[in-house]
Amino acid sequence: MLRAVFAPLLVALSFLTILPVGLASATDSEISRSRGWYPVVGLLYGLLLAVLVALFTLVPPPFVHTILAAALLVVALAVVNRFLHLDGLMDYCDAMWGGRTVERRLEIMRDSRVGSFAVAGCFCVLLVKFAALFNLALSLTFVVSVLTFPVISRWSMALLLTAFPYGRQEGIGSAFFAGGRPWLATGFALLTALALCWLTLGVVGVSVLAMSSLLALSFGWWTVRRLGGGLTGDCYGAANEIVEAFSLACLAIWLRIEPPAYLDYGYGAAVLFQYLNRLPLAGGWYSYAP
Repeated sequence: MLRAVFAPLLVALSFLTILPVGLASATDSEISRSRGWYPVVGLLYGLLLAVLVALFTLVPPPFVHTILAAALLVVALAVVNRFLHLDGLMDYCDAMWGGRTVERRLEIMRDSRVGSFAVAGCFCVLLVKFAALFNLALSLTFVVSVLTFPVISRWSMALLLTAFPYGRQEGIGSAFFAGGRPWLATGFALLTALALCWLTLGVVGVSVLAMSSLLALSFGWWTVRRLGGGLTGDCYGAANEIVEAFSLACLAIWLRIEPPAYLDYGYGAAVLFQYLNRLPLAGGWYSYAP
């Protein structure tokens, strides 16, 4: 029973992080069900970033508000997953814009070399993430924002794994489609992502989750057409990076806008702020109205 619950979690950790916790004898079913734990792994990413933000606040002058702090957070995100998602993004950009046929695009994705499209795509995504984190550092909700966006991006991978077929007969991603009942794991991932987004950023968190899910589905639909009927492992990594940048940009913009009166309430951040007893509750997207 314990293996049935925690083996998929260990598989998710081994796929999405540098932690050496993989199972040597993981079954196809356990690999397939690991998608259910992706938002939880995203929360672990968020907790790591929150710890870094807390450490940055201890460095005078307020180091957390500097450009270097935002850059270090972006680097930490990349290092913890062994640059795997960025590698997928670069291969994806080269294939989508450098190949004229389905066969050529799949061939480019297999090639370990990178071209100008890869460099440009990677630079654009990292630039958006860096700028969004720097802007969020000026917000009262910086800590809860960094807890939220990794959950959203990892949920997008679970969504794509379930919504679209795999594009290769062989490969590490093929095991995700060998196990049965993937919708149960995906449903668990969705409930987890919804709960975490609501508990951290309330209305804003759930709204960004919904918009990011639509973006992921649009990404999957367009990519499937370009690749002849399915996605590959590089596509999932690219989706994570793109959704991560998108959700960060949405949070950086949305949390600086004064909400209308009928939405001047929320949840999650209010509870966190009360617990820490550091900030007064003044209403807004992320807390109860006074």
